[in-house]
Amino acid sequence: MNSKQIAGEKACEFIEDGMVVGLGTGSTAYYMIQKLGDRVAEGLQVTGVVTSKATEKLAKERNIPLMDLNDVGEIDLTIDGADEVDGSYRGIKGGGGALLFEKLVAHASKKSIWVVGEDKVVETLGAFPLPVEVVPFGYKQVERQLEERGYNPELRHFEDGSIYLTDSQNYILDLHIQAIENPEELNDWLNNLPGVVENGLFLNYASSIVIGYSDGHAEVREK
Repeated sequence: MNSKQIAGEKACEFIEDGMVVGLGTGSTAYYMIQKLGDRVAEGLQVTGVVTSKATEKLAKERNIPLMDLNDVGEIDLTIDGADEVDGSYRGIKGGGGALLFEKLVAHASKKSIWVVGEDKVVETLGAFPLPVEVVPFGYKQVERQLEERGYNPELRHFEDGSIYLTDSQNYILDLHIQAIENPEELNDWLNNLPGVVENGLFLNYASSIVIGYSDGHAEVREK
Protein backbone atom coordinates (compact mmCIF):
# COMPACT_ATOMS: atom_id res chain seq x y z
CA MET A 1 0.00 0.00 0.00
CA ASN A 2 1.15 3.55 -0.65
CA SER A 3 1.10 6.25 2.04
CA LYS A 4 -2.15 7.77 0.72
CA GLN A 5 -3.97 4.46 0.90
CA ILE A 6 -2.64 3.81 4.41
CA ALA A 7 -3.91 7.20 5.62
CA GLY A 8 -7.27 6.95 3.85
CA GLU A 9 -8.08 3.49 5.14
CA LYS A 10 -6.94 4.34 8.69
CA ALA A 11 -9.23 7.38 8.81
CA CYS A 12 -12.18 5.25 7.75
CA GLU A 13 -11.94 3.54 11.17
CA PHE A 14 -13.31 6.75 12.77
CA ILE A 15 -16.64 6.41 10.94
CA GLU A 16 -19.31 4.94 13.21
CA ASP A 17 -22.74 3.47 12.56
CA GLY A 18 -25.45 6.08 11.99
CA MET A 19 -23.08 8.94 11.16
CA VAL A 20 -23.56 11.63 8.53
CA VAL A 21 -20.13 11.76 6.89
CA GLY A 22 -18.59 14.41 4.65
CA LEU A 23 -16.77 12.69 1.80
CA GLY A 24 -13.70 14.55 0.59
CA THR A 25 -12.20 14.88 -2.86
CA GLY A 26 -8.81 13.79 -4.17
CA SER A 27 -6.44 10.87 -4.35
CA THR A 28 -6.21 10.18 -0.60
CA ALA A 29 -9.94 10.60 0.04
CA TYR A 30 -10.47 8.13 -2.82
CA TYR A 31 -9.03 5.30 -0.71
CA MET A 32 -11.17 6.31 2.27
CA ILE A 33 -14.33 6.17 0.13
CA GLN A 34 -13.34 2.79 -1.31
CA LYS A 35 -12.86 1.42 2.22
CA LEU A 36 -16.14 2.98 3.34
CA GLY A 37 -17.86 1.25 0.43
CA ASP A 38 -16.55 -2.07 1.73
CA ARG A 39 -17.89 -1.29 5.22
CA VAL A 40 -21.30 -0.26 3.85
CA ALA A 41 -21.45 -3.57 1.96
CA GLU A 42 -20.80 -5.31 5.27
CA GLY A 43 -23.76 -3.50 6.90
CA LEU A 44 -22.48 -0.14 8.18
CA GLN A 45 -25.29 2.45 8.15
CA VAL A 46 -24.05 5.89 7.11
CA THR A 47 -25.13 8.85 4.98
CA GLY A 48 -22.56 10.66 2.87
CA VAL A 49 -22.36 14.32 1.87
CA VAL A 50 -20.11 14.83 -1.16
CA THR A 51 -17.67 17.63 -1.94
CA SER A 52 -17.51 17.23 -5.72
CA LYS A 53 -19.10 15.57 -8.73
CA ALA A 54 -16.16 13.17 -8.89
CA THR A 55 -16.74 12.09 -5.29
CA GLU A 56 -20.47 11.74 -5.94
CA LYS A 57 -19.77 9.42 -8.86
CA LEU A 58 -17.42 7.25 -6.79
CA ALA A 59 -19.78 7.10 -3.79
CA LYS A 60 -22.69 6.03 -5.99
CA GLU A 61 -20.53 3.32 -7.58
CA ARG A 62 -19.80 2.00 -4.06
CA ASN A 63 -23.51 2.19 -3.05
CA ILE A 64 -22.93 4.72 -0.27
CA PRO A 65 -26.23 6.48 0.56
CA LEU A 66 -25.99 10.23 -0.10
CA MET A 67 -27.76 13.36 1.06
CA ASP A 68 -27.58 16.93 -0.26
CA LEU A 69 -25.81 19.45 1.98
CA ASN A 70 -28.99 21.58 1.89
CA ASP A 71 -30.91 18.74 3.56
CA VAL A 72 -28.40 18.12 6.35
CA GLY A 73 -28.63 19.76 9.76
CA GLU A 74 -25.11 18.87 10.84
CA ILE A 75 -22.35 16.58 9.61
CA ASP A 76 -20.83 14.33 12.27
CA LEU A 77 -17.46 13.87 10.62
CA THR A 78 -15.76 14.92 7.39
CA ILE A 79 -12.71 13.11 6.07
CA ASP A 80 -10.78 14.90 3.34
CA GLY A 81 -7.29 15.21 1.93
CA ALA A 82 -4.98 18.22 1.97
CA ASP A 83 -2.25 19.45 -0.36
CA GLU A 84 -0.21 20.84 2.53
CA VAL A 85 -0.62 20.89 6.31
CA ASP A 86 1.56 22.63 8.89
CA GLY A 87 2.19 22.05 12.60
CA SER A 88 -0.71 24.35 13.56
CA TYR A 89 -3.21 22.19 11.62
CA ARG A 90 -3.58 24.86 8.94
CA GLY A 91 -3.68 23.64 5.38
CA ILE A 92 -3.87 24.34 1.68
CA LYS A 93 -6.59 22.49 -0.20
CA GLY A 94 -8.04 22.74 -3.67
CA GLY A 95 -5.45 21.09 -5.88
CA GLY A 96 -8.35 19.00 -7.16
CA GLY A 97 -10.47 22.09 -7.69
CA ALA A 98 -13.13 21.34 -5.05
CA LEU A 99 -12.13 23.98 -2.46
CA LEU A 100 -15.51 25.75 -2.34
CA PHE A 101 -17.60 22.64 -1.72
CA GLU A 102 -14.92 21.22 0.59
CA LYS A 103 -15.01 24.33 2.78
CA LEU A 104 -18.82 24.41 2.86
CA VAL A 105 -18.94 20.78 3.99
CA ALA A 106 -16.12 21.27 6.51
CA HIS A 107 -17.88 24.31 7.98
CA ALA A 108 -21.02 22.25 8.56
CA SER A 109 -19.06 19.46 10.30
CA LYS A 110 -18.62 18.81 14.00
CA LYS A 111 -15.22 17.29 13.30
CA SER A 112 -12.85 17.20 10.33
CA ILE A 113 -10.07 14.69 9.78
CA TRP A 114 -7.46 15.28 7.09
CA VAL A 115 -5.76 12.31 5.48
CA VAL A 116 -2.31 12.90 3.98
CA GLY A 117 0.84 11.15 2.94
CA GLU A 118 3.99 12.05 4.83
CA ASP A 119 5.14 14.33 1.98
CA LYS A 120 2.23 16.75 2.62
CA VAL A 121 3.39 17.75 6.11
CA VAL A 122 5.35 21.04 5.96
CA GLU A 123 6.78 23.68 8.30
CA THR A 124 5.50 26.63 6.25
CA LEU A 125 2.55 26.68 3.86
CA GLY A 126 2.98 27.97 0.32
CA ALA A 127 5.26 25.70 -1.68
CA PHE A 128 2.08 24.13 -3.07
CA PRO A 129 0.29 26.73 -5.24
CA LEU A 130 -2.62 28.31 -3.34
CA PRO A 131 -5.89 27.97 -5.32
CA VAL A 132 -8.19 30.98 -5.46
CA GLU A 133 -11.62 30.40 -7.01
CA VAL A 134 -12.87 33.45 -8.93
CA VAL A 135 -15.91 34.31 -11.01
CA PRO A 136 -15.12 34.40 -14.76
CA PHE A 137 -16.57 37.91 -15.11
CA GLY A 138 -13.72 40.36 -14.67
CA TYR A 139 -11.28 37.75 -13.41
CA LYS A 140 -8.45 39.69 -15.05
CA GLN A 141 -9.07 42.49 -12.54
CA VAL A 142 -8.55 40.04 -9.68
CA GLU A 143 -5.50 38.60 -11.41
CA ARG A 144 -3.97 42.08 -11.74
CA GLN A 145 -4.37 42.80 -8.02
CA LEU A 146 -2.79 39.45 -7.16
CA GLU A 147 0.11 40.23 -9.48
CA GLU A 148 0.62 43.62 -7.83
CA ARG A 149 1.12 41.89 -4.49
CA GLY A 150 3.69 39.52 -5.98
CA TYR A 151 1.58 36.38 -5.68
CA ASN A 152 2.34 35.18 -9.24
CA PRO A 153 -1.20 34.06 -10.17
CA GLU A 154 -1.60 31.47 -12.92
CA LEU A 155 -4.96 30.70 -14.53
CA ARG A 156 -5.58 26.96 -14.25
CA HIS A 157 -6.20 25.00 -17.45
CA PHE A 158 -7.34 21.50 -18.33
CA GLU A 159 -4.80 19.22 -20.02
CA ASP A 160 -6.34 20.00 -23.42
CA GLY A 161 -5.50 23.69 -22.95
CA SER A 162 -9.02 24.92 -22.19
CA ILE A 163 -9.65 26.99 -19.06
CA TYR A 164 -10.32 24.85 -15.99
CA LEU A 165 -13.85 25.13 -14.62
CA THR A 166 -14.87 24.16 -11.09
CA ASP A 167 -18.12 22.32 -10.37
CA SER A 168 -19.61 25.80 -9.86
CA GLN A 169 -18.35 26.89 -13.31
CA ASN A 170 -15.78 29.29 -11.87
CA TYR A 171 -12.11 29.78 -12.72
CA ILE A 172 -9.12 29.06 -10.47
CA LEU A 173 -6.06 31.26 -10.12
CA ASP A 174 -3.18 29.33 -8.56
CA LEU A 175 -0.87 31.58 -6.52
CA HIS A 176 2.83 30.72 -6.54
CA ILE A 177 3.91 32.29 -3.25
CA GLN A 178 6.46 29.71 -1.99
CA ALA A 179 6.14 30.75 1.68
CA ILE A 180 3.00 32.20 3.29
CA GLU A 181 4.26 34.03 6.37
CA ASN A 182 0.84 35.04 7.72
CA PRO A 183 -1.92 32.72 6.45
CA GLU A 184 -4.65 34.43 8.52
CA GLU A 185 -3.84 37.85 7.08
CA LEU A 186 -3.75 36.52 3.52
CA ASN A 187 -7.01 34.65 4.03
CA ASP A 188 -8.78 37.83 5.19
CA TRP A 189 -7.37 39.90 2.33
CA LEU A 190 -8.39 37.36 -0.32
CA ASN A 191 -11.90 37.01 1.11
CA ASN A 192 -12.41 40.76 0.90
CA LEU A 193 -11.36 40.95 -2.76
CA PRO A 194 -14.39 41.39 -5.06
CA GLY A 195 -14.60 38.53 -7.53
CA VAL A 196 -13.02 35.97 -5.21
CA VAL A 197 -15.47 33.16 -4.40
CA GLU A 198 -13.21 31.18 -2.05
CA ASN A 199 -9.54 30.46 -1.38
CA GLY A 200 -7.71 27.26 -0.51
CA LEU A 201 -6.48 28.27 2.94
CA PHE A 202 -8.20 26.07 5.52
CA LEU A 203 -7.18 27.53 8.86
CA ASN A 204 -9.56 26.36 11.59
CA TYR A 205 -11.06 23.15 10.28
CA ALA A 206 -8.89 20.09 10.95
CA SER A 207 -9.28 18.55 14.41
CA SER A 208 -7.17 15.50 13.56
CA ILE A 209 -4.66 14.52 10.91
CA VAL A 210 -3.97 10.97 9.78
CA ILE A 211 -0.54 10.68 8.17
CA GLY A 212 0.34 7.66 6.10
CA TYR A 213 3.98 6.59 5.83
CA SER A 214 5.68 4.64 3.08
CA ASP A 215 6.87 2.03 5.58
CA GLY A 216 3.23 0.99 6.08
CA HIS A 217 2.20 2.65 9.34
CA ALA A 218 -0.22 5.51 10.03
CA GLU A 219 0.09 8.25 12.65
CA VAL A 220 -2.95 10.00 14.12
CA ARG A 221 -2.33 13.53 15.39
CA GLU A 222 -5.03 15.21 17.50
CA LYS A 223 -5.22 18.99 17.73
